[in-house]
Amino acid sequence: MSGEGAPVTVADGSGLRVAIVAASWHEQVMNGLVDGAQRGLTACGIEGAPLIRVPGTFELSVACARLAPSYDALVALGVVIRGGTPHFDYVCAAATTGLTEVSVRTGTPVGFGVLTCDDDAQALDRAGLPGSAEDKGFEAATAAVATAVTLAGTEAPSSGEG
Repeated sequence: MSGEGAPVTVADGSGLRVAIVAASWHEQVMNGLVDGAQRGLTACGIEGAPLIRVPGTFELSVACARLAPSYDALVALGVVIRGGTPHFDYVCAAATTGLTEVSVRTGTPVGFGVLTCDDDAQALDRAGLPGSAEDKGFEAATAAVATAVTLAGTEAPSSGEG
């Protein structure tokens, strides 16, 4: 199971501004991921985080790029299930690269809750639903908050110029 050895990353994020950005494809899986992310944020002391829905996983990056300046952290949720064409590879690569670029370029942590699965059963098993082995929405939310808390406690190094 891929979840073995996962760190516990629940940090006190009280006062942080966090938004959840979620794709709309695969409603049952997405509802589980969103519920898990909301539980994760609640565990971190964050209530009432806005939920922004986009059509699919591909659109997560542009939405996060637009929202990043207004939030301390974002939670990106999506699911891509392998089919018979290379579409899976393109969407997974674009989402991974795009969300990474948003986080690095803006300095806003983006919790990566994008499931990349071979079939529906794998997605359901990671969606945080009753009977699921893993709760990737919860994990993405708590990772984003823990990273934001860590970064808030650090200062950017001085350039040495004065």
